[in-house]
Parts: sequence; C-alpha cells; structure tokens
Amino acid sequence: MRAWVGLAALLAGAPPQPGHAQSVTNMVALQGLAPMSALPDTSMGKAALAANLQVTGAIQTGTAHQKLLLPFAEQQGQALRDAFITGGDLSQLADGLGTKLAAAYQAKASYSAPKVFTNISPSLANLIAYTVELTQADSQAGKYFFADGTTNGKIPVSPEAAAVFAKIGGSTDVFGKAYGRIAGTQGADPFGDSRPFQTEPVVAKFTATDYFGKPASNMEYLYGPVQDLRQSPSFPSGHTTYGYTGAVLLAILVPQRYAQQVARGAEYGNDRIVLGAHYAMDVLGGRTLALYDMAHLLANDPHYVGHTEKHATPITDYAAAIQAARTELQTSLQAGCGANITVCASADTGRFSHADADETFYDSTQTYGLPVVYPATAHTVENVATLAPEAGYLLTAAFPHLSLAAADQILTHTEGPGGGFLDNGSAFGVYSRLNLYAAAKLASSLPSK
Repeated sequence: MRAWVGLAALLAGAPPQPGHAQSVTNMVALQGLAPMSALPDTSMGKAALAANLQVTGAIQTGTAHQKLLLPFAEQQGQALRDAFITGGDLSQLADGLGTKLAAAYQAKASYSAPKVFTNISPSLANLIAYTVELTQADSQAGKYFFADGTTNGKIPVSPEAAAVFAKIGGSTDVFGKAYGRIAGTQGADPFGDSRPFQTEPVVAKFTATDYFGKPASNMEYLYGPVQDLRQSPSFPSGHTTYGYTGAVLLAILVPQRYAQQVARGAEYGNDRIVLGAHYAMDVLGGRTLALYDMAHLLANDPHYVGHTEKHATPITDYAAAIQAARTELQTSLQAGCGANITVCASADTGRFSHADADETFYDSTQTYGLPVVYPATAHTVENVATLAPEAGYLLTAAFPHLSLAAADQILTHTEGPGGGFLDNGSAFGVYSRLNLYAAAKLASSLPSK
C-alpha cells in the first residue's frame, strides 16, 4: 500500500506548483481549450454559454430526463461515490469491466482509506500513476489560466501562455461574467469561472452513501467539509479528465470491454454534472483533453513520454508499458474470475450489460445538445488522418488487427456532430468529435487479418 497525496490535492483545488504549470504538454492543453475563452465574442458563442447553463441545470435537477444508466436517485448516489477519485488504482472505473471482471479487479485493487490503496501489479501501478499525473497536470494548468490568467491564483502565466488569449481575443472568467458571478463578488469563486452550484438558480440537494459507505450530502462535496470547491475554478473538469483517461486505459488493457469502459468514462464525467460540480462544457473539455493526451501517449510522442512524475518511474516507451501491464492484468483477472477473459467479460449483469442503453446514454453526452459555435465544421466530416493521425492509436492499441490508417478511417466514419465550442478546425478540436463507443463497435466487428 502507499499514500496518494498529489492528485487529490490538485483536484480539490490546491494551487499547483509553478514548475508544473506550463510544460510543453500544458501549453498544448491551454491552446486546445482556448476557444472557450472567446465564446463571449460572438452571438453563437453567447448562445452556447446560455445553453450550457440551462442544460447543466436540467441534468443536475433531473428535469432533462436524460437516459441514464440508473434511475435518477440511484445515479445521484453513484455521482456522490464518484466524487472520490481512485486515481491510484482506477478501482471505481473498473465497473465497466462487467460483473465478473470488476469483482476480480477490485479484489486486488482497492482503497481502504482515502489515501491508502493497493494495486494489481507493479507495471500497472506505474502505468496508472504516470498516465494520470501527466493528464491531470494538463487539466489543472487550465483551471486558473482560464479563471484569472495565472498559474495558481497568484503567479501570472508566462508571456507565451498569455499570448494564447491575445491570439484569439480570449478573456478570463467567462463563466463568471456570463452567469452573473464575476470573480470575487458575493457567492462567486474568488479566482473566476464559478461552478454550477454557485451560478445555477436551482441546485438539487441529495443524500446518499459516499465511496466509503458514509452517509453524506452532495453539498458536503461542494461547499465542504469533505471537498470544498468554492475556490476551485470550473473549467476544465479534472475529474472528467481522470475518468476518461482511466476508462480508456482500462478499455485498451481489456479490449473485450472497450465500449463498456468508454461508457463508464462518460458516466463518470456526467456524474460531475449530476453532483452540481461542473457544467456540460467542463465535461466536454475534460473528455477532449483526456483523449488527446492518451492518443499522444500511445503514439510515444516525445513530448509525452520520459517525464518525471512524482509517483511514477518515467515511461519512455508507452506502448511497451501497455503490453507489460496488459499481460500482468489479464493473468490476474483470469485467476480471479476462474476462466479466460472473453468468457468472464461476457458474464455481466450490471448496469453496463445492455448495449443499447449504454449507447443511448453515451450519445447523450457527445455534445449535450449545445448549439453550434463554428459553422465551418458543423456540417463537414473532418478527416482524422489529416488533422490528428495519432488518434488512431486509441483503437490500434486495443485492436491490433487494425492499421493506423484503418483506425483513423473508423474514427472519421463514426465521429460525432461538429461545430461545437472546441471544434474550431484544429487538431485538438477534432478530438471533441470522436465517438469512441461507436468506433469500438465498428472496430471489434471487423475480422482479424
């Protein structure tokens, strides 16, 4: 067992250390997410901001009648459990593996206390730590940047980072200004980008049991004392970045459950809205960032490998690290399940056992129905191979019978609606359109060569 301190502190809103604020990958994240900062500049951007508040409130209160994987009251309970992050072993995200495999996974990888956990194997533990810490650093770099143009609420960003705003006419505290909670005013986040529980006219309060079985209210995970998010800027969602990162990682390690794991990532992000902690835009931003970073890790992009992370040994060959972790994980899962992976993967009676329901829910989170901001990409098919060829590794890592070209073609064929608030024609923006659920269905149906 070991203590996990860094990630929890980051996601609770603790200021990051300046040295971690603007790495090369941080800068890519800031540039990719920057279109959010220019939304007030156009009528379509303003309409998207208005819809963001409305959609978020409807989902949080249950009036959206979203096709969830659980009855709404039960989903509220799941959202409360998902407020805690099992970032050291991804235990909670393993629900997507199905009844048998999840039980086998969680028997070996679990949390006995908020900072104490176990792992299945050394290679998997290091892979998880490296991946989660890198992607969370990119997510965290955006929090204060978009809120007030600093690295931590105090230290201004570098001239290079400040130029990101200047280049597109962006501004800070977009949510605060749009929703009448300007930074520092009564009831607002002091830094900017106040969260939904601070801006929505109505926030549903509910009680359930949290991750450790303790009765709690969602208010305790918003206003404190369990988690106090009142001084933690909203955009992008760090929880969602973690949820999609971990879910996709497990999907690649156990490809028989790829689609279900992607649905679990979508549920985890959506639960941040149900809790009252994040807007739909925050979740879409976190998902896009997670997929972008994961693709570049899988491609062994030199900017993403070889990093020194606090709780991980540097990984210089991410693809090889995936292979080593998969071997150890699948050996462990088969021993715990008592049969081969394919048999155990099909033995599922949980909430991810109905493919049609999984897909319907996942589709509801693809754009959250937010209106078009970029008409130029709204009615066009963006060629993934041209814009972001490394995206195909999200599939080839799990389905090695595919070539990278074939995988990119699948991602292009299955991509979701365009023109969203991040889909400005950039390489980063196309990741906001990827529909990994549909892509996985198609990829798994193609015969091996």
